[in-house]
Amino acid sequence: MHVSIARLSVTFRMANRLIDEQSPYLLQHAHNPVDWYPWSDEPFERAKRENKPVIVSIGYAACHWCHVMERESFENEQVAAYMNEHFVCIKVDREEHPDVDQLYMDAIQAISGTGGWPLNVFVTPERMPFYGGTYYPPVPAYNRPSWLQLLNRMHEIWTKEYEKVAAQSDQMFQFLRQSSAIASVVQPPSINKESIEIMVQNLLKQADPLYGGFGAAPKFPGTMAISFLLEHYHFTGHKESLRHALLSLDCMIKGGIYDRLGGGFARYSTDAKWLVPHFEKMLYDNALMVLSLCDAYQITKSERYRKGIEETLDFVERELRDESGLYYSALDADSEGVEGKFYTWTWEEWSEVVDDPLVTEYFGVTEKGNWEHINILYEAVSVAELAGSYNCSKEEAVARIESARRSLFEVRSGRIRPLTDDKSLLSWNALMNLALSKAAVALEEDAYLHRAEKHMGAMLQHFYTESRLCHVWKQGSARIDTNLDDYAYLIQALLQLGSVTAHLHWIVEAAKLTEQVIRDFRHEEGNFFYYTSSRRKDIPVRKIESYDGATPSANAVMAHNLLLLGMVTDNTDWLRQSQSMVGQMAEVALRYPSSFGYWAIMAQRLFTTPLTVVITGADAHSFHRQLQGKYLPHCFLLTSGKEKSDLPVLNGKEFSGESLIFVCTQEACLAPVGSVEESLHLISAY
Repeated sequence: MHVSIARLSVTFRMANRLIDEQSPYLLQHAHNPVDWYPWSDEPFERAKRENKPVIVSIGYAACHWCHVMERESFENEQVAAYMNEHFVCIKVDREEHPDVDQLYMDAIQAISGTGGWPLNVFVTPERMPFYGGTYYPPVPAYNRPSWLQLLNRMHEIWTKEYEKVAAQSDQMFQFLRQSSAIASVVQPPSINKESIEIMVQNLLKQADPLYGGFGAAPKFPGTMAISFLLEHYHFTGHKESLRHALLSLDCMIKGGIYDRLGGGFARYSTDAKWLVPHFEKMLYDNALMVLSLCDAYQITKSERYRKGIEETLDFVERELRDESGLYYSALDADSEGVEGKFYTWTWEEWSEVVDDPLVTEYFGVTEKGNWEHINILYEAVSVAELAGSYNCSKEEAVARIESARRSLFEVRSGRIRPLTDDKSLLSWNALMNLALSKAAVALEEDAYLHRAEKHMGAMLQHFYTESRLCHVWKQGSARIDTNLDDYAYLIQALLQLGSVTAHLHWIVEAAKLTEQVIRDFRHEEGNFFYYTSSRRKDIPVRKIESYDGATPSANAVMAHNLLLLGMVTDNTDWLRQSQSMVGQMAEVALRYPSSFGYWAIMAQRLFTTPLTVVITGADAHSFHRQLQGKYLPHCFLLTSGKEKSDLPVLNGKEFSGESLIFVCTQEACLAPVGSVEESLHLISAY
């Protein structure tokens, strides 16, 4: 059961235009006295007619400081009246319009050197930004003016010093155009062993050796960097890469960022020890955490990672799944107006449920509290240590902890829940599909595979409208144009599902979508892809996004897609484009691997030599399952065991009565072998 943010909108005043929107975030603002518009042409046309600047205010439903600024400023009648008189005001859900968010975030980071949400941008009627920032308080504080003071200054500049606006907006236009361009390199730099080692060393320089992760607080999971280190260990045996990757995962699983009662990960930790999360739980974070945990489990077979995978996927299925089969976007950080209240425990609340000191010590609960006089549950002491301290077996200690956990979860389930952002996004759903199919392989659990197939069917059904893919789905309606990450992640999910299930029609579908991406998104002169489609006319500057943000770089994922599809379709143009993209990004990935983790993964795989492994014959299914159980990140497995296909990589590989495994590089296939052991021997040579 979930509670929709939209359904809890309570009105004591007339609604504004946002009342007709589907976004939970916009509906939260539908009863503000501000005369909000949704993102569209209409407000900009009005701004031209009335010669007014435009305020574009961007946030998302699970954003704590967005809620704070709404309460302090946008619900204030005096502030709203000033905004309505002197500005045209637009509210944007960054998850519905990530392209708009990216454009204006780049601008504000250039102006102020900082970014975040809420993002409040002052733009011309031509949609070009000239000033802005993030959160502004209701009175001057934090070395910032109040929101009303800033509004006064912007109105004054617009009416009395317009030449400053014109100069700044023109400067920003030139900056945004230049920052979105990636030059075409005729001969990309080569990727060699030395460059991979420099990537690893630069990444480990940012590593926290005590608590894992990268950099200082606040700490984000950094799953792409973790997977890069795990792959590096697999290819080279470099123990420090493995040690830090596992330390990072272990500390997150033990920390308060992980929901010890209900499973799933919060978005990030506000401290270095992973104890105090920002309590919102996003679909994409949990998908990406599952992917890294699957890598760790396949390497180590540690039950800690199996449990993390299972509990996280149980959380997603229980709390984020819609009746349609799609997944919702997020759970809010707040409940009853207090961040983290649903997840934390006072000593009195705890004592009503738990009277076992072993359990209390395990979860790190104290009478004084471990955060602002309340308790965030975490693994404070290992089970082995507790068993020794309390003179019991590990099995007994685990049983006592699990019994208490079930009781605590039941009590917590009766609380007022955080609100659910119940829109479904194609890109984030595709990441969760990847997580499901990868979990099926890593844990050898067919139930996850069945869920992945049903979920893929739901995506291909619900996100289409009039033969066109859309970015957002909610309550039977698909809308808003897709962006590059929607296609990139969906193509990747289709490729993996085709590989895992041996249903090759998924790979054929991936190839069709890739052709569409090349037609609608490819840069006119280079190898890279714009974030927005050529059909879009509402974005003044089309951006080329190349770094990992909260999710992997869509261009990096497309480079991966082109590599795999180029190998299985014999499309040398796609192979060349993929190699050129990775080559062009290798230098920046070498210097900043934590921000370009997916590019680092791709560079390492290209250096190692990516392989396609084709399995045919009567025993193809058995061979396929055995190879899937191995950690082979640079291998793409295909089998023709379940259905016929015209994929070029399968041509000439069907032999009646024989079960064969072909190991293929980008250039050619080696002589077929008749056993899994022999194929692994060939693979190990690369």
